[in-house]
Amino acid sequence: MAAALFALRAAERGGEVVVRSAGLLDGGEGVPADVQVAMGAYGVDLSGHRSRELDSALVTGADLVVGMSHRHVQEAALLDPDAWERIFRLKELVRRGSGIGPRLPGQDPQGWVRAAQGDRTRSALVQVSPADDVADPFGGPAAGYAATAAELDALVTDLADLIWPAS
Repeated sequence: MAAALFALRAAERGGEVVVRSAGLLDGGEGVPADVQVAMGAYGVDLSGHRSRELDSALVTGADLVVGMSHRHVQEAALLDPDAWERIFRLKELVRRGSGIGPRLPGQDPQGWVRAAQGDRTRSALVQVSPADDVADPFGGPAAGYAATAAELDALVTDLADLIWPAS
């Protein structure tokens, strides 16, 4: 859901971005019906989407890796330890990004990500703070998927506004 919403919000702002989605479970699964309904409210059709398991090639090749939970971030960092400075939880990245402000004119998106990294150290990968996790609605009621989609849309909209600020 986050990847599709971020791609949508980035495109609305003229951001040229390749967004890939992956998780910790085995790949090849379709999107649950409750997800399709929740995303339909945003004009997003995920009926053809198939899950993909996170692998080192995805992490190594990414300018930015965004996880929903602490475990996602840890697993991505284990796959490519050199990429840890580009790996964030979504809420953490939006919080840190809000602290430094929108991307400056002439600053490339990677420069903004480096600025958001700031004084963050590798110890952030072992500090468990559920405040920066997005709750996973998997297996819950349809209302949980809708609520998560709304939360994700607000977060990725904030992130897109930070990376591609209005002129």
